[in-house]
Amino acid sequence: MPETGGRAERIEALIAPLLDDMGFAVVRVAIDEAAAGSDARRWLQVMAERADGVPIGVDECAEISRAVSDALDAETAMMGSFTLEVSSPGIERPLVRIEDYDRFAGREARVRTASLIDGRKRFRGILKGVAGECVRLGLGAQEVALPFSAIADANLVANEAALAASLKRSGA
Repeated sequence: MPETGGRAERIEALIAPLLDDMGFAVVRVAIDEAAAGSDARRWLQVMAERADGVPIGVDECAEISRAVSDALDAETAMMGSFTLEVSSPGIERPLVRIEDYDRFAGREARVRTASLIDGRKRFRGILKGVAGECVRLGLGAQEVALPFSAIADANLVANEAALAASLKRSGA
């Protein structure tokens, strides 16, 4: 299971200003340990998006990768050896920060909670934004308020509307 706290937070704090200066924003930093053994390696995923909302390209991922590698070279004590992967969040973008739920209000999302809420852990519906510390999710005629702190993971759902919006943003 990827680590999203501790070292990942320190790495995000280190690279976020760098990516911001380049016109990108960090979506998520995740670290995963390889299977135990003498050649165990850390895998570091940096997911980034363009600040202007246009989908990120392969060349931009390469540019980010070089910049992140250079920044982390100076911080090798923090990471040790690692395999770096830079990617775009894609059409099924993960929802990481509470602001994401307001930003993508109106879009369909899948949300999994760490504990049961109303007898279930998995929800799929239309994002209605945030109220206080709760994410509002429309489930047909009903609406559920999920405490942000209870959300284990969430992502946007790829559907025709999402694909059309992505194509429009990319200029296709």
